[in-house]
Amino acid sequence: MAVMLHSPVRPDPARLRRSRSALAHAFAPRTWRGAVRVNPADATIAIGVRVGVAVAIVLVVAGLLGYERLGGFAALGALVSAFARHEPYPRMGWKVGLVGAALVVYVLGGALLGVAGVPVAAQIAVMAVAAGVGVWFVSSYAVSGPGPVILIFSASAAVGAAHTATDVAQMTAVTAFGVVVGWLAAMAPWLLFPMGPARLATARALASLGRLEEQCDPADVEAAQASIAKARHTVEHSGRRHRRYGDTLGRLLDDAAALVDRWAHEPDPASARALARHESELRTLMSRRELRGFTGSAPQLTSHSGFLAEHAPRFRLAEIKVAALRTAVAGAVAGWAAYAFGFDHPLWASMGAMATLQGVDYTHTVHRGIQRLLGNVVGAVLAAALIAASLGYWEAVVAVVILQAAAEMLVARNYALTSITVTAMALLLVGFGSPVTPEIAVSRVADTLVGVAIGIVVAALSVAGTDRAVR
Repeated sequence: MAVMLHSPVRPDPARLRRSRSALAHAFAPRTWRGAVRVNPADATIAIGVRVGVAVAIVLVVAGLLGYERLGGFAALGALVSAFARHEPYPRMGWKVGLVGAALVVYVLGGALLGVAGVPVAAQIAVMAVAAGVGVWFVSSYAVSGPGPVILIFSASAAVGAAHTATDVAQMTAVTAFGVVVGWLAAMAPWLLFPMGPARLATARALASLGRLEEQCDPADVEAAQASIAKARHTVEHSGRRHRRYGDTLGRLLDDAAALVDRWAHEPDPASARALARHESELRTLMSRRELRGFTGSAPQLTSHSGFLAEHAPRFRLAEIKVAALRTAVAGAVAGWAAYAFGFDHPLWASMGAMATLQGVDYTHTVHRGIQRLLGNVVGAVLAAALIAASLGYWEAVVAVVILQAAAEMLVARNYALTSITVTAMALLLVGFGSPVTPEIAVSRVADTLVGVAIGIVVAALSVAGTDRAVR
């Protein structure tokens, strides 16, 4: 009888080299400089006001009805208004609605875990799986915004606050109320500025033309082409009710695309400037002046399948499944590590790992980790000061609304700045449900440090060979 001997499985040397290079990249000075760079951004005030108003409405209603303890869940529901920003409104309605439904389910699930008295170690495992599912769900529907971490934060808050069946019902109902208000706040501008997202996307495309020069970098040309393609997508999905104006924007984008396509062999800065002059007009939403000076033919409005059917194939994409899996693994490891260290809020470590892994590539992942850590440190100091001030409910409402509005205005500029305001706001929301002391800020920083570190390590171990950070 022959005995087959198997050699032990050896690690892939190429992957080990990539992981070492990725970890070294995380400590490189240029990486940290990139993490603290503040980027230019546009159209941030409107989204900040929109989210701030939604949060203010639900907190005021909760306070007037005597449900101050549940105000935090109402505010979390209202935060769905921060998702799918600048999307065409028909698409925004679907995406915000789906995230809102998921948020209610996650709060319900977290509350049931709390009532059932599930051990902390098991809670971490369940939340890790839920984090992976959240990434899979949000990524498959291509929902931009705060990301699936808000689902886990809401569920984690429900775990700690739910003790009876009445708590479960109240938390779920209040969250659903917040979601409805958030959805209405997100969609309200559709009544006044139905083509607002299409105008903004076209203005951004024209701005990319203004950056072209006769001897410009090929990357600028590629950026202009990508911006024009995104604007076309937004115009096409803005609905048929405003087809005439959509045709006007389509003709303008047609001329812009033709100009960029021939730029390599026939640069034409004069024509680029002539088209780019429409940018300021498009950014003035109240303007109704006729757009002229371009010759593109009227585009045919593309027929699209339904939203759900169109995105169904994305649920099978390998890269989305891998992102979901590594988020679940990192969330579990971070949570269990924080629990083993004796930290009071190990699920915050899971959220730190999850938020870090939301980067589009490894460099972005490391940047998010650094930014989240720095932002949490400063935000924790701010939160400790606010908690020490012993704010009443209404004073805390004002602080939460200001912090959340500021977060939405800053997120496109630098995630660290956003993390400062979000950290302070989150700790104030926790205080709505139960009394907190300034020491909770220290716990937040410690848990975040564990989560960020593990998130970066998991990202380094799973980094793709094509990622520029390991080249």
